Amino acid sequence: MFDSIRNHKKYLMGFLLILIIPSFVLFGIEGYTRFNEGGTAVATVDGKDITKAEWDMAHQQESQRLRQAMPTIDAALLDSEGARYATLERLVRERLLGAAASKLNLYTSNERLARELQQNETIATLRRPDGTLDVEAYRQLLSRQGLTPEAFEASVRADLSQRQVSMGILASGFTPLAQARVSLDAFFERREVRVARFAARDFASQVKPTDAEIEAFYSANPAMFQAPEQADIEYLVLDAAALQKSASLNEADLRAYYDQNAGRLSGTEERRASQILLTVPAGATAEQKEAVRQRATALLEKVRKAPATFAEVAKADSQDTNSSANGGDLGFFGRADMIKPFADAVFQLSKGAISDLVETEVGFHIIQLTDIKAPPQRSFESMRAEIETQLKQQQAQKQFSEAAETFSNLVYEQADSLKPAAERLKLEIRSAKGVQRQPLPGATGPLASDRLLGALFSADAIDKKRNTEAIETGSGQLAAARVVQHMPARTLPLAEVREQVRERLVAQRATQLAREEGEKRLQAWKGGGGADTGLAAPVVVSRENPQGLVQPVLTAALSTDPKALPAWAGVSLGEEGYAVVKVEKILPRDARNPQQLAQEVQQYSQWWASAENEAYVESLKERFKARILVPEPAAVKTAAR
Repeated sequence: MFDSIRNHKKYLMGFLLILIIPSFVLFGIEGYTRFNEGGTAVATVDGKDITKAEWDMAHQQESQRLRQAMPTIDAALLDSEGARYATLERLVRERLLGAAASKLNLYTSNERLARELQQNETIATLRRPDGTLDVEAYRQLLSRQGLTPEAFEASVRADLSQRQVSMGILASGFTPLAQARVSLDAFFERREVRVARFAARDFASQVKPTDAEIEAFYSANPAMFQAPEQADIEYLVLDAAALQKSASLNEADLRAYYDQNAGRLSGTEERRASQILLTVPAGATAEQKEAVRQRATALLEKVRKAPATFAEVAKADSQDTNSSANGGDLGFFGRADMIKPFADAVFQLSKGAISDLVETEVGFHIIQLTDIKAPPQRSFESMRAEIETQLKQQQAQKQFSEAAETFSNLVYEQADSLKPAAERLKLEIRSAKGVQRQPLPGATGPLASDRLLGALFSADAIDKKRNTEAIETGSGQLAAARVVQHMPARTLPLAEVREQVRERLVAQRATQLAREEGEKRLQAWKGGGGADTGLAAPVVVSRENPQGLVQPVLTAALSTDPKALPAWAGVSLGEEGYAVVKVEKILPRDARNPQQLAQEVQQYSQWWASAENEAYVESLKERFKARILVPEPAAVKTAAR
């Protein structure tokens, strides 16, 4: 089918135009947008579907955010089924909390949104020396994440509203001291135990399989002795990082950038000021507020007539308890360190000048600018390497953006070869042998991408040797690949794996012998038919101090019934063998001083509040009929168990 489409592409495009143009006239672009928004539903919340396209977009944004925060993160981890499913779970939770916020009329005001954006550290770095926001840099920052300022601010507003759904429970969590101590004492209880280990390796010498037994084991377990499916491949990589290395700049470009941005690159200006503050009490009437304004106006006239008395007036009349003792001195600060009205006033003053009245949430301020500390001007030579790196990054990102569409189109349209795309974009065709469906240990870059490997082992790529589509395999990285030779999985001949078969058979039987011996000794000890020879010396263990016990043994030691001591338990250690645990004493937890106990109770209350919140979210899932419609990956189920 795809061959027919490729061979008759021009005719098909003409036919589609005949169909599409009239429908634009009848329904408009918005109608097509709504149609495309349908897609395959992967989840539903409050009767509204979450589509696969939305899931893919959310995971792409989440992966990009994580790559920027942790550049060394394993790409295979981000592309795994578990990571994608976790993104879907978060997306469902966001939609669920959004629906609850809407039904509960929990709204975020413009003022609350503005405060949140002002506190954003990343946005703060985009402010110019005069304190204004570099809007173009702000747009570029969001564009790299696939967002517009409007979409980003809407998402922040939605997040703040969603937080309110849970904050009532999380902020009100409280556990009485007596209840917390009962739970904490039980959780941190200590036990004196003795352990006997029956290691499978100690029984291996007793297993001597015959040739017939080896052949029977091989025949019964062919899946254990298979050569995995493999492929020899070719692949192309379009990489912004590689483009950056090859980018070239002339001296004039570097000089021009330095001249235009020297102030911003050097650092942030700081200012020193003193203030006289008259506070307005919360809930004050208009008359009370006006009275405070009149007093502040009188003080302003007083210090303007005699600026040298500013410190004296501040000591006598300012209601700022932190600065009044120092004559109102606030020390040096940057624009971002103060609330906007105050900072705007300070950074407009000349040295020694006194402001008009500045009104903020706390009251009325009279400000005198006492000093200005400009950042030291860095020389071009000291900043040359930094500037070169920044400009190369910008140049590489621009080249990558321009080349990405061409790359994607060519590997699809010229699907029988990677050569056209390589020649057009001057890329090297790389090769790899023995590639498998799962990333090999130590794999990096595109060969560590689950998505690329999944596409390589699809029927179209294997049977027809078609190029894969262009796939994002990292931040600023696209790759496409094709199968040159495919080798299906096959069972290796016995002659080739005889020693491996023998080792597996010996290990299996040694494990069985260890378990049988452990269970026999356990029954003898429990029945009082033998001395405790073979048990290690007593040790006191707890969750805080496991004394080297592996988790299954520790869990058994702490979960045996303490009503009748000694208590016994047998523990399977899988291929490692078997263990027997004898609990001889129950001991109270170590004593805690009041400060430690208070911290533990606080932590316990937070755990309890989180548990209550999770229960509340589960009830919301039922109320708003939140359902995930795709199966949970096996790896996620195993981890949950």
